[in-house]
Amino acid sequence: MRSFEAVTRIDAAPADVWAVLADVGSWRDWDSGVDRVEGRVALGEPLTIYATMIRSRPFTVTVTEIRPREAMRWRAGLPFGAATIERTYSLDPQADGGTVLTVREDHTGPLAGLLDRSTPDLNPSFRQFCAGLKARAEGKISRPSG
Repeated sequence: MRSFEAVTRIDAAPADVWAVLADVGSWRDWDSGVDRVEGRVALGEPLTIYATMIRSRPFTVTVTEIRPREAMRWRAGLPFGAATIERTYSLDPQADGGTVLTVREDHTGPLAGLLDRSTPDLNPSFRQFCAGLKARAEGKISRPSG
């Protein structure tokens, strides 16, 4: 199994962090490392993500879990569980009203090694995503006009 993960503390309530996270159409408006996302966050729905680090290869995932203000999970991979990619966004409320955001992706299955050979190190892009979401949720990035 190969995993990637980034964690950040955000000085905003889980509801505010969730609002930014679940609005995948606006990810391109802040420094998320994403050019665009096609689709909507709804259970069982597909999302196609166009990441800046792999512009030539958009990837499509299925939303497998939604717990507003708590977690969102996506899954993709090869048929019959030969290789599975599972990405989880977790929001952990803090006693002082803030939120800890964890973004994690796990590659599992007997053919996961094939995915790993074609997948770059995602940790830097996950850190960029967390920093951008933090800035947006804390009100430090406003939506570009135009």
